[in-house]
Amino acid sequence: MSDTAAPDETAVFDESRLARLRIVLVGAQHPGNIGAAARAMKVMGLHDLALVAPERYPDPEAVARASGADDVLENAGVFDTLEEAIGDCVLAIGASARRRHMHWPLVDARTTATRAIELAQDQNVALVFGRERSGLENAELDLCQLHLQVPTNPAYRSLNLAAAVQVVAYELRMAAGDTPEAEPAHEPVTTADMEGLFSHWQDVLGASGFLDTANPGHLMRRLRRLFNRASPDRIEVNILRGALRSLDPRRQPLRGAMRRDDETTHDSGLDP
Repeated sequence: MSDTAAPDETAVFDESRLARLRIVLVGAQHPGNIGAAARAMKVMGLHDLALVAPERYPDPEAVARASGADDVLENAGVFDTLEEAIGDCVLAIGASARRRHMHWPLVDARTTATRAIELAQDQNVALVFGRERSGLENAELDLCQLHLQVPTNPAYRSLNLAAAVQVVAYELRMAAGDTPEAEPAHEPVTTADMEGLFSHWQDVLGASGFLDTANPGHLMRRLRRLFNRASPDRIEVNILRGALRSLDPRRQPLRGAMRRDDETTHDSGLDP
């Protein structure tokens, strides 16, 4: 198995390369798998689907399983032979789970994606998947320059056709430079702010009787370790300090707050 390529953290997402990647399903036996594969493709931004001698297509079940990826199905090319389906591609990578006696260049899904995206800058690349029951035949694998294997549980290697397409399609999108949407930047908290939080905790816990004010060291050290591990941002520190003010047993009503004579006396829980 080839070494897995490390992700390029500086890569810029190039969706145009995905347009030159073709998913080829050879001899698909179940129309539901064709639809599910189309769905897996569209989710990852792939749209070029080629079907080689499908047993049942078109078929309503393919449309149902596509779940909105109807356009991928409608634009799919249908071919009699694999040679026709990949004739304009500079690289064809055939997926196969079977172990073969003859040595052949093997790549995993991540390495496959890296190589495919490199060539897809200006050339077409095909990712070829075989039949549900028997996979690709030897003559079909002979048309592929590389063989792809997805590492699986040795005791149960059976991988659904559409699931295999999804694994490879995900790696293709990542290799094209897409990454999960970043969360808002963590606003750091100064040492002074953290010391203010710790002092506030000590003050309120002491006033409540939970903390032994004559010997606060052990408990406060534990609290320091807890909050330092959590690394709260500025908003979270403000929330904690607001909660402490609310829970402080010495808390007084807000200055200027007025009580009407006809208000209920059972409103202590509603103090500002």
